[in-house]
Amino acid sequence: MCGIAAKYGRVDPEAGERMLHRLVHRGPDDMGSIALGDRAWLGHTRLSIVDVEGGAQPLSTGDEEMWLVGNGEVYNHAEVRQTFDGRLFSTRSDNEVALHLINERGPDAISDLSGMYAFVGASADGRFIAARDPIGIKPLYWAERDGDYRFASEMRAFDPSWLPEVEVFPPGHYWTPRTGLVRFEHAVPGRALKPVPGPEAPGAPIPEDILRETREVLVSAVDRQMMGDVPVGVFLSGGLDSTLVAAIAGDYLKARGGRLKTFAVGTEQSSDLLAARAAADYLDTEHHECVYTSEDAIAVLGDVVRAIESFDPSLVRSAVPNYMLAELTARTVKVVLTGEGADEIFAGYGYYHELFTNADDLQAELVRTIEGLHNLNLQRADRVTMAHGLEARVPFLDREVIAFGLHLPAGWKAAGKGQPEKRLLREAFAGWLPDELLWRKKEQFGTGSGAHEVLSEAIAEGISDHEFEAERGQIEPPLRTKEELAYFRIFSRSLPGLRPEETIGRFATP
Repeated sequence: MCGIAAKYGRVDPEAGERMLHRLVHRGPDDMGSIALGDRAWLGHTRLSIVDVEGGAQPLSTGDEEMWLVGNGEVYNHAEVRQTFDGRLFSTRSDNEVALHLINERGPDAISDLSGMYAFVGASADGRFIAARDPIGIKPLYWAERDGDYRFASEMRAFDPSWLPEVEVFPPGHYWTPRTGLVRFEHAVPGRALKPVPGPEAPGAPIPEDILRETREVLVSAVDRQMMGDVPVGVFLSGGLDSTLVAAIAGDYLKARGGRLKTFAVGTEQSSDLLAARAAADYLDTEHHECVYTSEDAIAVLGDVVRAIESFDPSLVRSAVPNYMLAELTARTVKVVLTGEGADEIFAGYGYYHELFTNADDLQAELVRTIEGLHNLNLQRADRVTMAHGLEARVPFLDREVIAFGLHLPAGWKAAGKGQPEKRLLREAFAGWLPDELLWRKKEQFGTGSGAHEVLSEAIAEGISDHEFEAERGQIEPPLRTKEELAYFRIFSRSLPGLRPEETIGRFATP
């Protein structure tokens, strides 16, 4: 995992280097840059995960015809590599596959890649491309002024005078000076937009073959994301999603003579901490805990808001414990798997079942929430980990898992009366976990880890009613609570002039 910065238009290497140095936390192992003619500049900070010895960037073709910087992982790089003459490659880096794919087959070939990534490539003859994965798992921002374009992994990388121009680079798109912005893929594969015919009523019995396929598709996704030349751990909350990921990853490592490392966070005796401890004991993992106090949470709050580049209260509350957990985890591993995305695919949130009783409406809402993950949950997951030079991977958001899950009829995903959410996943993995873990009731991470009660009231206490009414209208839609205003104050001091409406996602409820 890495940080990238790039410029197209009027080359100013000093400006590029300033951007790159603001991203050094994303790649503490190495740094490199190159100017290509008088039109392009590429920069890269590196966290060594794949091809630790030979994957320094910018990467170039053998004749230095084209150069590329990338952030992320291409999980099918070995398969794509086999479609080329092996003599083209000088490293084992998965990102080098993207370089040759773009150079040899053009930007539309990016759709052949499976993974989480943001790439920027350029050549001395004037070609230039920026691209981002279809779901937006990896971040990319851009800004334009009078034909001068700048790109970076985080908003903080841009010079302060450029912040008013910064926008989110849209997932599933590439941009070239010749074509402009082009969509090459959607977050939800086309074949999954319309579920197969099947039961629509909540709680319908699930056939055994569907349960088997559910297991197989998730196991395959986790196995794919164990790639790398460094140890891989798991963020373990004790909830269903992360515990299933840990169970699968643990089996993968045991088959290869290894033992999984798991990491949990919470206040003393918080439900997440206790459940994670029980899960780690059952799965026989090497378990590490981050136990924090209210003083610890408040002490890191400013750093967290600045790191995640957001002021949404739900996002901040979940980010605070995750930030402290990532700091602990980064001392032991460079890569962690998380359970992000399961709720959006398998209808895990309570409101899905309360508000969307029609099968078509439920499907539309699942698609909408997956398409919106890039500047909410995924932004938080990326920033809290990369703040400590740690890579987070999200196997539930593997494209094959999304395609499979959203292709299933609503009756197998929607909970019937007296049934828990994500019944499909629970039944599919019967026997993998004790019932108290497999059927544990869902809690929001910020609640289960203790962050909600620690932060909400304490932060809001410092803002008067008069201050709230005077300041809440600074943005549209207006700030909703005193807690949100407190976070917004930190955010706006960190990124002055940034336009939240162009860059920030916000949950419907604070």
